[in-house]
Amino acid sequence: MKVKIKSLVPVFSLIALIGCKSFPIESPNPTKGEFKVMILYSNGEGKTFDMAYYEKKHMPMVAGFLGDNLVSYEIDKGLSGRTPDEKVPFLAIGYFYVNSIEQYNMAIGQHRDAIVDDFKNYTNVLPLIQISEIQLLSPPLGKDQ
Repeated sequence: MKVKIKSLVPVFSLIALIGCKSFPIESPNPTKGEFKVMILYSNGEGKTFDMAYYEKKHMPMVAGFLGDNLVSYEIDKGLSGRTPDEKVPFLAIGYFYVNSIEQYNMAIGQHRDAIVDDFKNYTNVLPLIQISEIQLLSPPLGKDQ
C-alpha cells in the first residue's frame, strides 16, 4: 500500500467544485485501469456523521479487510455546495483505490456484517456506492509533462 501526501489544488480540483475538504489519509496515486470505490454519505434533515470515528476507526478497519488489493484510500469532508451558502450535498465521501474489483467484492462480502454493523457508530446515513474504472489521468496543474 502506497502512503503519500497529496497536494491539493483547490480551485481546480473536483473536490473544490463540490465543496469538500480532503483528508488525505493515504492519498491516491492512481493509474489507468485501477478501480475507485466511492462511498457517498448524503446530507439531509436529521442526518448525522462522526468524521473522527470514520477517519480513525471505520475506514482503517475496511482498509485492513482489503489487504494487498488496496492501493490507497482517502476521505472528503463536505463543507458546502456549489456556493458557500448552499448546503453540502454529501456529509462525507470515502474512496478506496484497488487493483481488482473481484478481490474487493470478495473481501467486502466476507466482512459485510462487520462493516454494516459499524455504521451505527458514526452515521445514520445509508451510503451510496459507486465503483468506477480509472480511465484518464492528467498531470497536476502547473506541472510540465
